Amino acid sequence: MITRLNHVSIFVLNQDSAYDFYVNKLGFKVHTDAPMGPGMRWLTVCPPEQPELELSLMSIDAGMMFTKESAEAMRKLVSAGTFGFGVFECNDLLATYEELKAKGVEFTKPPKQEFYGFEALFKDDSGNWFSLGQKAK
Repeated sequence: MITRLNHVSIFVLNQDSAYDFYVNKLGFKVHTDAPMGPGMRWLTVCPPEQPELELSLMSIDAGMMFTKESAEAMRKLVSAGTFGFGVFECNDLLATYEELKAKGVEFTKPPKQEFYGFEALFKDDSGNWFSLGQKAK
């Protein structure tokens, strides 16, 4: 029986830039940063309060996973913001929004109360978009 999810991939256009975004702007912790052969790198980060969930920042390059053509197509989808999303939680949405905005995080929707909760939307430096919601009190 499956008991939990411990890794999830986020496809990024550039791992160095993604490292800077997720670590220096979002405040995530680096779990693993290791070479994986010529031109390949295994880079995972995790939210500080959820170290058991590793986000694998996967570069979109021709090689093991992608052909040259599929890598080009995937890079277009990711950079256009049309591939993938995630939902992150925080304790204080207004404070976190202001903190991240001051660090240069691009928000596409400011904090707003919706029928399903209090959220804001932002994009990473590759074009992936995320919902940032406040934990229910």
